[in-house]
Amino acid sequence: MSSTARAGARPARRARPAGAQSAEALVRELFGLAGVRIGGSGPGDIVVHDPRFYARLVRHASLGLGESYMDAWWDSDAVDVLIEKLVRAGLRERIRGGARLRLMAARAFLLNLQSPARARRAVAAHYDIGNDLYTRMLDPRMVYTCAYWRDADTLAAAQEAKLELVCRKLGLEPGMRVLDLGCGWGGFAAWAAERHGCSVVGVTLSREQHELGRRMWGHLDVDLRLADYRAVRGTFDRVVSIGMMEHVGPRNHRTMMEVVRRSLGPEGVALVHTIASNVTRRHTTPFVQRYVFPDAVSPSLAQIGRAVDGLLVLEDLQNIGPDYDRTLMAWWENVEAARGDLPARYDERFLRMWRFYLQGAAGMARARDGQLFQMVLTIPGRAQPPCRVS
Repeated sequence: MSSTARAGARPARRARPAGAQSAEALVRELFGLAGVRIGGSGPGDIVVHDPRFYARLVRHASLGLGESYMDAWWDSDAVDVLIEKLVRAGLRERIRGGARLRLMAARAFLLNLQSPARARRAVAAHYDIGNDLYTRMLDPRMVYTCAYWRDADTLAAAQEAKLELVCRKLGLEPGMRVLDLGCGWGGFAAWAAERHGCSVVGVTLSREQHELGRRMWGHLDVDLRLADYRAVRGTFDRVVSIGMMEHVGPRNHRTMMEVVRRSLGPEGVALVHTIASNVTRRHTTPFVQRYVFPDAVSPSLAQIGRAVDGLLVLEDLQNIGPDYDRTLMAWWENVEAARGDLPARYDERFLRMWRFYLQGAAGMARARDGQLFQMVLTIPGRAQPPCRVS
C-alpha cells in the first residue's frame, strides 16, 4: 500500500506553478521586512485562505491587496496595524502595480478628471450610496471629516471641537455671511448659524447630502444648494472649505483658490481644511480610485503653495493629521456596531471593502503617510487676523 493510501495520511499537495511559488516567496519576504507574519497571530499578521492572493498582490499592488480582502482570500484581526506596518516599511515602493499606475498617471496628465460633469459622477459614487449608512457611521451632526480630539473623549465631542476650532480661526461674529464650499450634510453651516449667529450658504454636489441636510437644518439660517463650487457667485465675510480640496484635483487647485478669492470681501478670512499628501501626485491609488473616492487626489504642500501664489496670503497652518487615525477608527466602530441594522445592499463584500478603506486609511494616518492641514487665508493687504488655534 502506498504511503498516501494509508489511514490518516494526507493526499499529496498539488504543486503550484513556479510563478505562484515565486510570488509567495516575494510576498513573504517583503511582509517579513515589515514585521508582518503570514499565518501568525500577532497584531497586523494575516491568515491567507486562498494562495492566489500572492500573485494578485504582486500584479495589482494596493488594488490586489484590497480586492483579495474583499473576496475573503485573507484576513487580519487588525487591518489598520497591517497597513501601518506595510507603509512604515516602504513596501508601496517595492510593489507598484506596474501598468495600471502608469495608465492612471497618463490619464491624469491628459484629462481634467474633476471637470464639472465628472465631479458630479465621482461625488455620487461615494456620497450617494445611502444616508442609512452614513447616519450610522457618523456623529449626530453628520460631519464626515477629521475630528479634533485634543480635549474630547467621544466622536460627537471631537467633531464639535473641530467645528468650534474652525469658527475661532475664522473669527465668526453674528450677522456675518459665510460660504461653505463642499458643505456635505451641512454640519459646519448649522454650527456657524446656531452657535455664532451667521447666515450660511453651502454647496454640495451630492443629492443625498443636500436632501438630508435641508431636512436637518431647515430651521436655521442655512441655505444648502445643489451646485458645483465653480458656479458660486456673491461676496461673503468668510469662506470655508472642509474636506473638498481632496476632490477638486490638481488641475483645479488654482480654480478653487480663485473661487475663494473672488468670494471674499476685502476684510474677509478663509479657512481650507484638507487631507494632504507628503509628495506631489496627480492621481490616487487604484483601490481608492475604483472603490472609494473616484478621481480624488490629496494635494501636497507644494501644490497648495502654487494654488495660492499671488492670490491669497497664508496666515496660519495647523497639522492635525494624527487625529485622523482616531476619527477613522471611530467611524469603523460605529459601522461594526450597526452591522445588523444595515440594509441588505450593504452585503459582506461591501462591508469588507469599507473596513479595508477605513482601517487602511487609519493605518496610513498613523504611519504619517498623509497629513490634515487647516489653513487660514486672507486677501493680500488685509491686516493679519488673530488665528486662535486653541
